[in-house]
Amino acid sequence: MRGSMLAPTLRAAMPSALLLIARVGIASVFFLSGRTKVTGWLTIKPSTFQLFQYEYALPLIPTDLAAHLATYGEHLFPMLLVLGLLTRPAAAALLGMTAVIEIFVYPDAWPTHLTWAGLLLPLVVYGAGRWSLDLLFFGRSRAARH
Repeated sequence: MRGSMLAPTLRAAMPSALLLIARVGIASVFFLSGRTKVTGWLTIKPSTFQLFQYEYALPLIPTDLAAHLATYGEHLFPMLLVLGLLTRPAAAALLGMTAVIEIFVYPDAWPTHLTWAGLLLPLVVYGAGRWSLDLLFFGRSRAARH
């Protein structure tokens, strides 16, 4: 009898567990990338500006602005994902960054970027799940739709 009660509990927890794994997994990718661009907590390295000038050069966005936006975004959005706070906007922002990287910087790295998108899209669509600050602050409608 106990086993029959456990199965529905596990089944109910599974979507939130999968969303938590996606949140932490993709957050680690972006956060660790952001850490390579700074010294200390958020002092952008001179080499980061050179990277954005020569290798990551984007159309329509000045190099310094792109370096700041990407570096701060790679710190802020992953932290929000781990907390499950403003999950959909944070995941959408990282998905946008992924698209920019794929289109303008490394177009041949689509297998990697497709993997990132595969983790980010469920977060945009379904939200953070039950194990999140979104649920605490905004209720079930914003935390998860599944």
